[in-house]
Amino acid sequence: MSKISPVTHLAPAALLFCASALASAAKAQEISFNIGWASEYHYRGLLQKQSSASAGVDFSSGGFYAGGWTADVGDGLEVDGYLGYGIETEAGFSASFGFTGYYYTGDFDDTYEELNLNLGYGLLGIECSFGSYDNFGGPKQDYSFLAATLSDGNGLYGTFGSFGGDFAGNYLELGYGLSVSEIDLGIAAIFSSDEFGEGNGQFDSAGKPAASQALVFTIGKTF
Repeated sequence: MSKISPVTHLAPAALLFCASALASAAKAQEISFNIGWASEYHYRGLLQKQSSASAGVDFSSGGFYAGGWTADVGDGLEVDGYLGYGIETEAGFSASFGFTGYYYTGDFDDTYEELNLNLGYGLLGIECSFGSYDNFGGPKQDYSFLAATLSDGNGLYGTFGSFGGDFAGNYLELGYGLSVSEIDLGIAAIFSSDEFGEGNGQFDSAGKPAASQALVFTIGKTF
């Protein structure tokens, strides 16, 4: 699986989409645009491209959210679309349910479509996604993805994610983000299991896929 919210999403994709929507749920209506760049575009522990630029748009109204995001993946573009509905209580509990689709203009990868459930309370966020992969005309593959994110509310975060179903593998991402003069800056260390070794270009001395590590720098701005 080549395509497993890079850090250029400034958090993992589906989780960030919903978190962004929940943050603005209390506002009557809002539209925003974003641009970004990552030294390496990783998504859910898998390398997509070295040095990747991205851009997106987000809309929210009440608890409803929708948006689109695109990134350079070398052989064409990745184009994502998402929508859903989220709530946040005065006690600090948040929940959202939505859909995310990942599409490609070239032959880098094939279509993924997911249903996403996100829950949050305090410093903890949980993502549970169920998806289907078109697999270039071969047998479709069904997968699940479960991730837990802990953040300190001041930019530090850690995410552990794991795949199930027809996909396998897990990763740990530890990062820090901050804003300087309305510019978002981030750094993250990503540790991926050996199931991702082929996609990440990592092999052991016997030529078998091996675990990998990456250090990623990001910069972005929201308008």
